[in-house]
Amino acid sequence: MAVAPKISDFYVPDLCRVRSVFLLLVTSELMVLALSIVQAEGGWIDWNYFGLLSLFVQWTVLTSAALICLLRGWLSRLTTPRATLVMIAIVLVDVLAFSLFADSVLHPQPGVIDWQAIAKKLLLALLITLMVLRYFYLQHQWRQQREAEMQARLTALQARIHPHFLFNSMNTIASLIAVNPERAEDAVLDLSELFRASLRADDRLIPLQDELDLCRRYLDIEALRLGERLTLEWHIAPDLDTQAIPPLTLQPLLENAIYHGIQPRPEGGTVKLEVSRRGNFVYVMVQNPRPDPSFSGHDGNRMALANIQSRLQALFDEQAVLKHSHQNDVYTVTLRLPVHKAGQKPEMNTASAANRQ
Repeated sequence: MAVAPKISDFYVPDLCRVRSVFLLLVTSELMVLALSIVQAEGGWIDWNYFGLLSLFVQWTVLTSAALICLLRGWLSRLTTPRATLVMIAIVLVDVLAFSLFADSVLHPQPGVIDWQAIAKKLLLALLITLMVLRYFYLQHQWRQQREAEMQARLTALQARIHPHFLFNSMNTIASLIAVNPERAEDAVLDLSELFRASLRADDRLIPLQDELDLCRRYLDIEALRLGERLTLEWHIAPDLDTQAIPPLTLQPLLENAIYHGIQPRPEGGTVKLEVSRRGNFVYVMVQNPRPDPSFSGHDGNRMALANIQSRLQALFDEQAVLKHSHQNDVYTVTLRLPVHKAGQKPEMNTASAANRQ
């Protein structure tokens, strides 16, 4: 069964957006200014010509953009050549209609139509429309290429996530089988969910609630191994369950906190997770006792942070920030995410290129 193409896959951007209309008007006005400078016989610019041409061009641009916007859903279901021909026809019919109207109003001899002038306008409109549509098509192809490259990069980064706790968890589960088989069974289920998530490369963003549930499963496994040495503090702000976050973002941070901050200390310590919203950003903070410099394994910590940072940059560009610091024997990792609901397309690198259209 054939799948209907999405409107978002159409190579012409949404011309109903204010930004797109504004850019079209500015671009067309610059073209009018250039033609007025060339047309001027004395001085720098023919202001009468500039005013009349601006009025004509702005009306044709606005009405053509509105018609294409209204028909965008239907156009997206056509093949690219057919959709292009339809849009060219819309622009030319629009230009012809306004040309006939302007000629009937402004022509010195009523009832006489200057077909040669109208033909020049149609030819100019055809050339400009072809150039604009060609630009939209090339930008669309570039965005698709960047999208494919980003997906491959995210998949590669996702495949590099191999939790350090695997062997310790299996040993813990093996020791529980004889004394507490039900607890061992729960631990196996938690472990399977964690690795199912690590192998799920199709989901770029998931709800924060799902990531927190995964973290709870991981912490349940670690609690079996560390017992009372591990203390947890959770402070999760309400109404953030649907906040979008890359999968396996918080779990590696908690894993590092336990592996570097709790495991080397005989007395254990406290891992604190705090999620809050400030303005247009969501802040995630993970704190743990400062790692012992003599403890090996800091390369794994840096690798995990670099992995998370790379995925955040690929998805959110400069909007997402990951920082870490030491203060008063406390190691803190702070993650800043733009407020965004899971299921919506994020404003990432390729999207920012689309907005510039």
